[in-house]
Amino acid sequence: MASQGRPSIQSHDALDAPALKGILRDGGKAGLIVDAASTRQNSEGVKSETDARDFASSADVSDDEGSVIKDDANSIEDYDEMELDPDTLIANTRKSMDTSLRPGAAGNMADPLTAQNPPSHERDRRKRNSIQIRLEKTDRKGRYVLTADDPEIREILRKGVEREKVEASGKKPRTRFRDLILTRQFSTFDRRSQASGDSQFFGFFTLFWLSMAFIIAQSCLKNWRDYGNILGSNQIMKMMFSHDVYVLGLTDGAMTLGMFVTYLLQVVVQKGWVNWNKGGWLLQNIWQTGYLAGLVGWAYFREWPWTHTIFAVLHGLVFLMKQHSFAFYNGYLSGVYRRRALLEGKLEQLQQLDAVQSPPTSPRGSQQMDQFATGIDLSELSKRTSSLTANTKRRPSMHRASTNLTTETSDVASVATAIQSGSPITPEQMDTFSNIIRSEISDLTLELRGKSHSGTNAYPSNLRLLNYAEYICLPTLVYELEYPRQDKINWWYVAEKLTATFGVLCIMQVISQAFIYPAVAKTLRMKEAGMTIEERWQEFPFIVSDMLFPLLIEQLLTWYLIWECILNVLAELTFFADRGFYGDWWNSVTWDQYARDWNRPVHNFLLRHVYHSSISTFHLSKHAATFVTFLLSALVHEMCMAIMFKKVRGYLFSMQLLQMPLVMASRSKYLRNQVVLGNVVFW
Repeated sequence: MASQGRPSIQSHDALDAPALKGILRDGGKAGLIVDAASTRQNSEGVKSETDARDFASSADVSDDEGSVIKDDANSIEDYDEMELDPDTLIANTRKSMDTSLRPGAAGNMADPLTAQNPPSHERDRRKRNSIQIRLEKTDRKGRYVLTADDPEIREILRKGVEREKVEASGKKPRTRFRDLILTRQFSTFDRRSQASGDSQFFGFFTLFWLSMAFIIAQSCLKNWRDYGNILGSNQIMKMMFSHDVYVLGLTDGAMTLGMFVTYLLQVVVQKGWVNWNKGGWLLQNIWQTGYLAGLVGWAYFREWPWTHTIFAVLHGLVFLMKQHSFAFYNGYLSGVYRRRALLEGKLEQLQQLDAVQSPPTSPRGSQQMDQFATGIDLSELSKRTSSLTANTKRRPSMHRASTNLTTETSDVASVATAIQSGSPITPEQMDTFSNIIRSEISDLTLELRGKSHSGTNAYPSNLRLLNYAEYICLPTLVYELEYPRQDKINWWYVAEKLTATFGVLCIMQVISQAFIYPAVAKTLRMKEAGMTIEERWQEFPFIVSDMLFPLLIEQLLTWYLIWECILNVLAELTFFADRGFYGDWWNSVTWDQYARDWNRPVHNFLLRHVYHSSISTFHLSKHAATFVTFLLSALVHEMCMAIMFKKVRGYLFSMQLLQMPLVMASRSKYLRNQVVLGNVVFW
């Protein structure tokens, strides 16, 4: 599917082959050949025009662009069972569960014959749920070259090649701070997404909104009959707009302005006035603590209704996560920047040294030349450097942000020690030292460029006031130097999503007023009437049953309002092209899958700044880091409940932590392959 803003792709002759296989190549190309076995199986004896007859290995397909792999560190660490699928741009690409467990997946259909030979409409749907590429014929039958003009696809293909080479070498690559795949894609329920428009359940989606329209009409008729107007008593609306609305707006503006303290701190760090590793991160954490404490204290002081409170607190938490991501990414890059400047100075110092033209003739003198007082074996260092330069993959630095070369254990530190010692150096050794330092500088430069392919936003050029202000408005919580962008704003789309936003708000107000407020008012009346706890508990099951379905509808509408309507409006207005704000969480069969899919922006933040940071900074195991991530999420949710209701009850906190044993239970042999049962348990 071609998204808006992508380069135009010319169409070519269609390929009548049920399956292709091949090898990914650099530059957005892949060498493909027809899978003869699959062709014979699916054609049921009918010979296809593109059947393979006699072709060579797909590895012989040449790479016209001749790209050289310069970095083997662009990989994604797994989040327990989570992994990214970097070889596709179809929406919801994150493999939060085994694809064989997906409802309707191959091998998981009720009818095996249907799985092998799907009906025509199913084949058409699968064909439409794909990306546009250019498939070119070669001079040999059964062989093709696949070319993707989209820049994100080309980047993902490049990373796929790197990943395959790293896996073949048997080495586990090092994760970079910036390893987060962002692509051009639509959200699942977006009408422009073929995944929703051509879904077999499209009619149920329509029926849901027709049902909502019927509920509104029914409530309006009842209010007209009972109150003489369609709004009725309208206590919910009065509560929302009768108290401190202007103060709430000013508070939100103050929170936005407060975010620029983080920007100023990073400017100070970049100029070298504050060292991020020695005190900058502490100042940032102190500021974040004060920011959150001030917001919570102000909400308590104003005694806002819960609607005002939850808006201010959630928006404040969004701003807090944005500040944290911006500060810690740029703080890390400041260390990389200082390390590169230090190595550039060492390289200049090395170039000013006079090399010894002839080594000593005696074996003892040669040994003194080769292994001096510092204990560094220069001959061994030369061997490692030779093997490094001969390999196309550059070994990732283990100390990217370190500037203390005296305590560091690495080849670069050894070279720096050798230069500082003033010992005699031969021309060969000088070349070795120079190659090591240049290789490290090149790796650090690549790190400083991050996702900025052109280099215009590479650190520290990204520390511009306009750049930071734009980041505040973007619908993402994870800071990157650049994001995939679209070319223009579709104002009709903005109008559509704004209309949907206000429409959903009206529906939520009607449901709250008609179905939730009466039940809540009844509980308050029972308490004010002096009923005992035993008497109130007798009414409790009936009150819960009355509120259960309305609360479920409110939950679904709240999720749709934020993640489909509001975030898409922000994305369209800011040219933000990655609309993967959620996955198909409604198909979840495990709790960890739901935690990853229902709120992708927050998940990405927790993945980078809590899960991975716990592993890299505190050296926790994956299971311990997962527990810390769930614990922090539960604490934040409980904090929101305590601010809303002015009491700490612990219900939500306890039930969120109960998801951990539920995750382990869903991975047991009894539930592992039970898709329907797992989804029922989840709901």
